Amino acid sequence: MPSSPLYPYTLLRSKRKTLALQITREGEIVVRSPLKLPEEEIRRFVAEKSPWIQKHLEQISARHSQALPPLSPEERVRLGNIALQEIPRRVEYFAPLVGVDYGRITIRTQHTRWGSCSSKGNLNFNFLLVLCPPEVLDYVVVHELCHRLEMNHSARFWKEVERVLPDYCSRRGWLREKGGLLLDRLK
Repeated sequence: MPSSPLYPYTLLRSKRKTLALQITREGEIVVRSPLKLPEEEIRRFVAEKSPWIQKHLEQISARHSQALPPLSPEERVRLGNIALQEIPRRVEYFAPLVGVDYGRITIRTQHTRWGSCSSKGNLNFNFLLVLCPPEVLDYVVVHELCHRLEMNHSARFWKEVERVLPDYCSRRGWLREKGGLLLDRLK
């Protein structure tokens, strides 16, 4: 049986208990390991994960081949202004449907997140959401508002999202499939 290729990786050791594998948006492989785990076990782990690594590296390569040009400073300002108008309007619409209130709404330039919700009810949104289809923007708004009910991603949380947006899976799928192309425009 042929052995699996061993991809080059960056090893980060810490007081963690288990091995973890991450592939960054740029395609760098990062292995997180317990402090004293033997190097041989780490290499075996990476070799066992090679089909998963290959699949994700191919996805990153495909995404880079479809890359859109970076946003200019002027485009960022223009889109930020649109987001400042549109996103609070969508939050205001969906909050009663979710059955929650909220605090401050902030529009940000975020390289890895589409939104977040603090324990105080403050909402943060990525300005790039205005480049997504409206139904995807609505999904992120509802997702963050549902965190006012459940500050986790438990089954109860997803039930709340589904109650407001029964088709949330397809909206979430669009973001997972195509959202990276938008985030890449911040480079």
